[in-house]
Amino acid sequence: MKEITQDILKDIYKERLTDVRKHEFGLLLIIGGSEFYSGSPAFSAMAAFRAGADMVRIIAPKRSADIIASFSPNLAAFPLEGTHLTKKHLATLITMTESAKISSKGKTAVVIGGGMGRTKETQEVILEYLSQVSIPVIIDADAIYAIEKDLKVISDRLFLITPNIYEFFVLTKKEIRHLPEEEKVKIVQEEASRLKTTILLKGETDIISNGRETALNKISSFYLTKGGCGDALAGICGALAARGIDIFTAAQAAAFINVRAGQIAEQSKKEGLLATDLIEAIPGAINI
Repeated sequence: MKEITQDILKDIYKERLTDVRKHEFGLLLIIGGSEFYSGSPAFSAMAAFRAGADMVRIIAPKRSADIIASFSPNLAAFPLEGTHLTKKHLATLITMTESAKISSKGKTAVVIGGGMGRTKETQEVILEYLSQVSIPVIIDADAIYAIEKDLKVISDRLFLITPNIYEFFVLTKKEIRHLPEEEKVKIVQEEASRLKTTILLKGETDIISNGRETALNKISSFYLTKGGCGDALAGICGALAARGIDIFTAAQAAAFINVRAGQIAEQSKKEGLLATDLIEAIPGAINI
């Protein structure tokens, strides 16, 4: 078991050479949003850009996509017909995923789950999509509720699950909220091994395990309870995975960057900290 430090960033953020090409540092797809929730995919996308992704494409129901596109010209949002993800969208999701792989020469990843809702059909589409893709995927928020219904879909895949304490209970049926840290660590590692996946459990200490190795992110910011901070973390994870960083390392580095950015932002914002403040602090967290 190891404790994560800023040294993990040295092998990720190296000086760029003069012959780099577009998408060499990652093309990230973000699938999320619904009629009511539009902020989550936007937070993930902005965080991914700040973490170094070359391009981010958001796929969301039309109202959500239109709102996201209005936030910033940096955000490209593809609108899906309707108010939420349905079975008729599956072919589009697969096609756009394959197109991203071709455009980026394999430097691509997906973040899925933020703001999607938990309708039965949406969760079925998430499961079917995950069963068909062969690239790294960050499974967050509502997508965690989907995979709980068929855990085989995540086994031995390039997937990272990013639950909070309650979502970990949904996923594993293990209540660990009041356990000592060493017990939490043991259970996260056991569950990652059992599920044959990588887990980033968000908390005062972030616990990352692939079932064989475990790492702890012990730096903390008590202001990251604000809405959108978890979405930012998912976006950072996705940006690093899209660069070609292995899932276990990407999760560790993202956890460190997210909290360090929160620490920077809290110095001036305190109780007024917003997810957008954290996102704007990401470059400072990287360049320390």
